Amino acid sequence: MKLPNRVFVLSIVCLFSYGSANAQSAPGNQGVTANPLQINRTKIDSIDKKLIALLGERESVVKEIGLYKAKNNIPALQADRFKQVLEKAIEAGKQEGLSATFITELMNAIHKESLRIEDGIKAQKQ
Repeated sequence: MKLPNRVFVLSIVCLFSYGSANAQSAPGNQGVTANPLQINRTKIDSIDKKLIALLGERESVVKEIGLYKAKNNIPALQADRFKQVLEKAIEAGKQEGLSATFITELMNAIHKESLRIEDGIKAQKQ
């Protein structure tokens, strides 16, 4: 599977893990002590929700940047800027024990979506 497709699939899995983990808990088990698996799934659900909220917040900023670029005839793709963003992300990922490969895939997927948004804004302005 190609890299952008794998990242997309991973993103979809994260998005739907919230609903699927909750759907796995059996009705009528309230009051029964949750097992470690369920406790950790609940933690992951909460973290996934925060990740999605942060991505939404990031894309709101991308829209503002897209408007500025469209108004000032600046191309959406700024290769040097993305290189800086990627290098910072890889370094931050290392601090969290994340592989450079994973961070690169993730940031490429995020960047691809950001470019799609910016290009869409530019097309609307023309």
